[in-house]
Amino acid sequence: MEILRVENLCKTYGKGENLVRAVDNISFSVNKGEFVAIVGASGSGKSTLLHLIGGVDRPTSGKVFIDGKDIYTLNDDNLAIFRRRQVGLIYQFYNLIPILNVEENITLPCNLDGKEVDRDKLEELLKTLKLSDRKNHLPNELSGGQQQRVSIGRAIINEPAIMLADEPTGNLDSKASEEIISLLRLSNKKYNQTVIVITHDEKIALEADRVITIDDGKLIKDEKNN
Repeated sequence: MEILRVENLCKTYGKGENLVRAVDNISFSVNKGEFVAIVGASGSGKSTLLHLIGGVDRPTSGKVFIDGKDIYTLNDDNLAIFRRRQVGLIYQFYNLIPILNVEENITLPCNLDGKEVDRDKLEELLKTLKLSDRKNHLPNELSGGQQQRVSIGRAIINEPAIMLADEPTGNLDSKASEEIISLLRLSNKKYNQTVIVITHDEKIALEADRVITIDDGKLIKDEKNN
């Protein structure tokens, strides 16, 4: 079942001789439950592509459908609501709220939506993320790997249509990176989450079901891993 479709997506900056095609007419689709890695050199446009897919930035032209919804037909307020409910975002630098503890950061999407938190699910998630004994700690009391686990929990809690991760291991040592890779794969398998990861990390690319390669804003390769 198709969960994401990208059609002729373009994002340009500047005009005339200064025109930059950050994303250049990219099209592909992703089925529910797939784990996809998007790779490419620095400056290839892969992070811009991820932000367009997630509704963080609007394209110059083209369409993005998430769970059948053309997201760029929504106004900014409705797009923000849709993104909160249907897109789980994981960033390289965690983007946690410093005055909120672990539990509060994870449940933030539910609270913003006025939804009651499923306590059983939260406790299971904290256990899976190995954060049960850290749930009352603030972000500055956690290691980098623990902070990234919190951001994964925050991305999963609302059971979004897709999870998008932008270089999730880029700020971590090798041990913490391996833990995050395992958690992404676990969320993909255990919670049937569709995961799309921007990465330079070869280990993540090897774990993915598919690897999409971007160069100069263009999709140049889309391969399934054996």
